[in-house]
Amino acid sequence: MHLHFIAIGGSAMHNLAIALHLKGYRITGSDDEIFEPSKTRLNKYNLLPKTIGWDASRIHKGIDAVILGMHAKEDNPELLRAKELGLQIFSYPEYLYEQSQAKTRVVIGGSHGKTTITAMILHVLNYYDIDTDYMVGAQLDGFDVMVKLSYDAPFMILEGDEYLSSPIDKRPKFHLYKPNIALISGIAWDHINVFPTFDIYVDQFRKFINVIEPDNGKLIYCSDDNEVNKLCSEFKNSNIELLPYGLPDFSIENDKTIVIEGKNKYELSVFGKHNLLNMNGARLVCNQLGIDDEDFYKAIQSYKGASKRLEMIYNYGSTIAFKDFAHAPSKIKATTEAVKEQFPSKKIIACMELHTYSSLNKEFLKHYNGALEKADYAFVYYNPHTLEIKKLPAVEPAYIYESFNKKDLEVFTNSELLFNKIKQLSLKNTCLLFMSSGSFDGIDLAKFVKELKF
Repeated sequence: MHLHFIAIGGSAMHNLAIALHLKGYRITGSDDEIFEPSKTRLNKYNLLPKTIGWDASRIHKGIDAVILGMHAKEDNPELLRAKELGLQIFSYPEYLYEQSQAKTRVVIGGSHGKTTITAMILHVLNYYDIDTDYMVGAQLDGFDVMVKLSYDAPFMILEGDEYLSSPIDKRPKFHLYKPNIALISGIAWDHINVFPTFDIYVDQFRKFINVIEPDNGKLIYCSDDNEVNKLCSEFKNSNIELLPYGLPDFSIENDKTIVIEGKNKYELSVFGKHNLLNMNGARLVCNQLGIDDEDFYKAIQSYKGASKRLEMIYNYGSTIAFKDFAHAPSKIKATTEAVKEQFPSKKIIACMELHTYSSLNKEFLKHYNGALEKADYAFVYYNPHTLEIKKLPAVEPAYIYESFNKKDLEVFTNSELLFNKIKQLSLKNTCLLFMSSGSFDGIDLAKFVKELKF
């Protein structure tokens, strides 16, 4: 089978292309820009387009299907040619469903924790050599690609993003997977450029529940989240089995988190109440896949986290540093509180970059009120050029101060000044926390921290 990828360089798209190549499909693709690591990884499998740019002549009747990425536009010449020829056109999530119809599909949804829960499930399944297909939103230790597709694996574990599927399919991705087992970790308004009100955003999760397969369908949900609890209560008389979860019993001893299950204690490599909730959700999913609690806890002890999810980048002497993908208000608050609770004797220096459409929107910024309250030093950075690219009105630093409502907050619009500020601080007995879905203008955070003088 010959599949052609329009916008093959995307993070998700290039992983799907590689997975299908490894499954034995013939893959071609195109893009108008391809960055690292996609470029090197595509080249490794001889899937890198010979030339950059769109070319309608690449599209012909010999192609069995076209997979369309979000980076492409509706007037893309290759897309228009595919429509003209009457070729099958799939979005990324549509084709994942196409590949997994005969499998038990587990879809992890929620405003936060999706990647971590998916990664935890995959870690446990991998620990016991249980064959499974998957799609996850971050690179995981022990996994070559973020997507795996096979003929024989009985399960498909999918991270269920609520963002749009493709330029010509405005449905959220997780509406297309039709799970047998679904999980919702939490609901906190996000993607306001697509879902302009909170009610519209919540309704996407209601629709997600409604596409759970009716025969023996299961919904695992975080009952500690008020919005999730309220939404899931609407389905208490449905045919779907509801399985709530909350925080497990735990303690923090010598900067380590210990989960207590009956007479047994399990020391974890991750920490924070949000991660303990994520772990409990993953446990319930694994129960449905045949793994009991004792075996789950035995395996999860060696889970060290997904890339950029409270990822430790430095630990020497009394100083420790993490980088985290957190960017939404609920994520920033949970991450900062988790670090403070785990390291109560350390000074917490929290650096947050406003980078997403939502976080740079003046109406949305007020939701950050109190998000950095637990930090001893709180720094917020944003690049005014990012506002221009996203065609958003300018935001004055004074508005950031007001929105975060944090005493002694410092706001930077120049990343060099931010990192010079950090260099001036005493960093003994300190935890540095960098939070962003961006890159602080491309700085290598691990290298920066290692070069600091303590």
